[in-house]
Amino acid sequence: MTTTRSSPDLLEVLGGLQDDFLATIPQVDPATRVPWCGRWRVKDLVVHLSRIHHWAAGQARRRQEAPLGRGPFVLEDLYATCAAELRDTLAELGPDAEAWTLVGNGPASFWHRRQTHETLVHLWDLRTAGGLDLTVPPWLWADTVDEVVTVMQPRQERMGRMEPLAAPIELVAQDPGRTWLLGGTTHPAATVTGPADALALLLWGRATPDDPRLTLDGVAAALDDALSRRLTP
Repeated sequence: MTTTRSSPDLLEVLGGLQDDFLATIPQVDPATRVPWCGRWRVKDLVVHLSRIHHWAAGQARRRQEAPLGRGPFVLEDLYATCAAELRDTLAELGPDAEAWTLVGNGPASFWHRRQTHETLVHLWDLRTAGGLDLTVPPWLWADTVDEVVTVMQPRQERMGRMEPLAAPIELVAQDPGRTWLLGGTTHPAATVTGPADALALLLWGRATPDDPRLTLDGVAAALDDALSRRLTP
């Protein structure tokens, strides 16, 4: 990717991630387990992301999406169709069009960011399940962390899906040089330091605190408690 942190075009980034996801589908056996996603196999992951793209296109247009049906699907065809639908919808509407979002009515650009990170995490799922590497810029992983801290976790709390943390957790991403407080603004109970991708994967349940790339200072039980909550939908 050539997009820089100073002027990210997230719709362009989204398109690049979608292209990578589509290109990876035939490289991984659809029966391969995705262990950090419960009982899912790769085929379930591909159908899920396809459905999410289709649903998000409807949300951007402020209308209920037509059901895709139960399948069976040709995975590459399904994903290509739904990815193009989302990308074309967002391009047609423009970033300032009014859309339905996870936090009420807002600009369609909400879905540029939300679907970028949805696709990034599931691209990691797909490629990692298949034993393949994934390299993206640290700023993008850092923005994934930022979305959880500023959008996802506060929404989960507002919706009653998790209780407030007793004390926040400080997250320090070394590679982009960014710091966040997860779950509050008071003195943190613990500080987790590491590269942005490891922090993002930790928040999304794809990594654990014993990841060798992460260091922990403070109360380990506080971090374990935070990670046991429903930080994301």
